[in-house]
Amino acid sequence: MDLDKDLVDAIKGLKLVFTDKPQPDLLIKIPNKNRDVDYKVIIVTDEFTSLCPLNPSQPDYAKIDISYVPNEWLIELKSLKFYLVSFRMVETFHEEVPATILRDLVALLSPKVIIVTGYFTIRGGIKTKVKAEYVKCGK
Repeated sequence: MDLDKDLVDAIKGLKLVFTDKPQPDLLIKIPNKNRDVDYKVIIVTDEFTSLCPLNPSQPDYAKIDISYVPNEWLIELKSLKFYLVSFRMVETFHEEVPATILRDLVALLSPKVIIVTGYFTIRGGIKTKVKAEYVKCGK
């Protein structure tokens, strides 16, 4: 596969510095060479963490599922990993996380369809599942 040298350099040069905000500038898109076929990409991580805004000393843990039908672009997985890890020091409620991830991925990829689901671990006896969805007009 021929990859653009600038793209390879960007991927190799990714650096994460923890801040109090997610870092969508870490996300890198790569060309979808199979645009003529609608197919679903499913990405799952069990290692998501962010901080509870009401008690920042308590991290929140989640499994994040990202399922999308690409258009012209795919997400480069190393950059997605760095982006998801960038939430580590972010104070945010469970309900905000999938919407934030969805918004950032839609802005970058303009997919045909994307669903981001967060399965947050039990806190105070309550397990939280939050789903954010986007469907491009006309699909």
